[in-house]
Amino acid sequence: MPDRAGASPSLESPGAAVGAADGVVAPSRWRTSPGRLVILLSGLWLFGSGDALLLAAGLGNAPWTVLAEGVAGRTPLSVGIATLLIGAVVLLGWVPLRERPGLGTVCNVVVIGLAIDVMLPLVPDPGAFGARGVQALAGIAAVGLGSGLYLTAALGPGPRDGWMTGLCRRYGWPVWRVRLGIEAAVLALGWLLGGTIGLGTVAYTLLIGFAVDAGLRLVGGTRGAR
Repeated sequence: MPDRAGASPSLESPGAAVGAADGVVAPSRWRTSPGRLVILLSGLWLFGSGDALLLAAGLGNAPWTVLAEGVAGRTPLSVGIATLLIGAVVLLGWVPLRERPGLGTVCNVVVIGLAIDVMLPLVPDPGAFGARGVQALAGIAAVGLGSGLYLTAALGPGPRDGWMTGLCRRYGWPVWRVRLGIEAAVLALGWLLGGTIGLGTVAYTLLIGFAVDAGLRLVGGTRGAR
């Protein structure tokens, strides 16, 4: 859909629009050029590094982790297994949105986790509360920029980002508004189930939509997530 004045960058596929008019097929989400692959992997690594910064700040987890913690507290499941099952349910939510997986969907699961494991031991303890706050904000910014990079590669969103891209493309809503709504709803459900919330959690919920929106703009978000 075309951008409204002042709206977030569109996540509609330019290739799909051209295909409808001129018979040109949109780029595959599974076959890619070296350049697109570098953009994808760089964005996902930056995304995971941002998550590592947020974790090391010790001011609270992201909303989806809060939800997994809440589910684990109400069931015999571990937080890790709860996270996997939630991810499976999220993927089912792609069906009515007609969102499609791709290489980026698979890499999202693998690369972000690897980046967290590699980068977390390298992040120094910030110590003072103020420094922790700055580190958490830096982590949110890194996740936003990393999201913009990997989504612009147009190789498919991650499981949770698929809701955002699908809703933005289908209804033309701004990225920041959709992401804020998703994160707030997930956080509320996680809290009701007994998940732990910190200042970093609240900051992430309120700011990540704007960070992703800015990241998409910065790296050419009009190419979007095809």
